[in-house]
Formats: sequence, structure tokens, C-alpha cells
Amino acid sequence: MILLSATEINNQIINKENITLIDIREPYEVDVCAIGCRNIPMAKIEEHLDELKSLDKIVLMCRSGKRAESVANWLESDFNFSDIIVMEGGITQWKEQVDPSLILED
Repeated sequence: MILLSATEINNQIINKENITLIDIREPYEVDVCAIGCRNIPMAKIEEHLDELKSLDKIVLMCRSGKRAESVANWLESDFNFSDIIVMEGGITQWKEQVDPSLILED
């Protein structure tokens, strides 16, 4: 697993690098605050394994980064994924480093 900051992920997006950012939060969390990436809730990740295996660079994010780290570890240990990127600090860090206008539910 690779940990990158929200700033580093944003720079990859700006530079049009071939990454797929996946928000693993629940739909109700995404409804409150989203940054426009793909939403696959944590509990549904296994249903999307074939699709995920076809992607070059996967970046997982959640609210704080903890759930994303768990999913990355699980994908690497149980399904032989490699080089999964986790956005450290999740959408909370995105708000701090990239887009302070976001409103997060407390």
C-alpha cells in the first residue's frame, strides 16, 4: 500500500495521470460531501473486483483514511492487488489541503 496526501493526489489529477479515485464511504456520506469521484461503498468492493483489476492506478479514499487502509490491505492480501494507493487523511485532509469550501458533517 502506498500512502499519498490529498495534495499529491490532486497534483496527479491536475497532471492528468491515469488514476482512478474511488470513494469507499457509504452513499449517505457522499451525499453530504463529495469531490466528484467514483463511489463504491466498502461493503460492495468485492462485487467490483474484476473491474478494479482492470484499472492501472487505484486510489482509495474515505473520511479519514482508516477504512481505505483496511480495504487496501484486504485487496493486497486476499486478492493479490499491488500498489494500491490510499489518500492519507481522506476527504478530511482533502478539505484541509485542497478545497476548504467543502462542508463535512461532524
